[in-house]
Amino acid sequence: MKKIIALCLVFLIAISMVTVSASPAGSANDPLVSRRHLEGQFADSLRADINTSFSTAASSAMSRLNALYLEVAGYSFAPRFTRLTIPAGSTVSLASGASFILLSGSATLTVNSGTVINVSTGTPANSGVAVTANQRLFCTEDTTAVIAATSAVVGQVDGFYYVDAENRPATSGPPIPPQPPTPGGAHRFTDVSSSAWFAPAVDFVYQNGLFAGTSPTTFSPNTPMTRGMFVTVLHRLDGLTEVSSSAAFSDVRDPSAFFFDAVAWADSSGIVTGFADGTFRPNDSVTREQMAAIMHRYAAHTGRSMAVHATALDAFPDRNNISAFAVESMQWAVSWQIIRGSTGGRLLPGDTATRAEVAQIILNYVTNVGS
Repeated sequence: MKKIIALCLVFLIAISMVTVSASPAGSANDPLVSRRHLEGQFADSLRADINTSFSTAASSAMSRLNALYLEVAGYSFAPRFTRLTIPAGSTVSLASGASFILLSGSATLTVNSGTVINVSTGTPANSGVAVTANQRLFCTEDTTAVIAATSAVVGQVDGFYYVDAENRPATSGPPIPPQPPTPGGAHRFTDVSSSAWFAPAVDFVYQNGLFAGTSPTTFSPNTPMTRGMFVTVLHRLDGLTEVSSSAAFSDVRDPSAFFFDAVAWADSSGIVTGFADGTFRPNDSVTREQMAAIMHRYAAHTGRSMAVHATALDAFPDRNNISAFAVESMQWAVSWQIIRGSTGGRLLPGDTATRAEVAQIILNYVTNVGS
């Protein structure tokens, strides 16, 4: 009798093991949860949650760090390599963590303090030597250095840098007319109060050559941003990538238009799609949902995370007003705190965006997603 009972128990245990092993991974009947299941089901959402929790603090810290450099020594900050044209006789000062690459022309290096590493060769760069083209110079901790252009120079810089005040170099590519104001930050614009909520963002986009003023002394923060202007800003953020073909849109045919190269780049990269009638409408004001869609595609183009928070839009009463083409993009933009609700807690997807709002959105993107 005992043998029969034992055999029955063994049989029941075997049956239960077969049932468990046949359970789908991660189901209620599966006692073990695989790493692959965790990665697929939870990791992306967890990363988005963490970013949402800490992005405000990170944005504040970055704004304060930028402000300290600007207040103390007038440094500008390039979030990624930025192309500069430097006239002969001008200098560019580099702070700790900054890099410089000479593309053309001739220049010399002066190391004021610390150590500059030639990353391309893996050796320290001596003060007073000529800068070699296409080699990256990097300022280590507690280092300041100066690049002096002995002839007209084209180069790339990232990190904190300072261009001598009398000969500020211009970023290459088509500027948004008219010319930018005197360097020194948002406080130089008479229509941007230092206490305005958008002042740090205006300072950031101007100092990094992403925006120009609307006059030598004004920024026009409440002026709507056009589609052509918005794509031009993203093109500058991308480093003014060159393309060989023109845009396929019937209303972007004039090579002298300031947005011509930017729209061609965005079109060839799949960042903009235009309208059903074959137009881009560069002079139309960009809406908040159009902006989300364009930035979403730009992030994908540059290899950024596409993770979203599943409930990102739930708190907004006008979420059903988002056009079908922009729902996924708006969910992503809200998840990464690129676009936040307006007064009253609404998204206002069909409303136009002002220059001040776009400046803040660009700063949010660089801080939370990357450049």
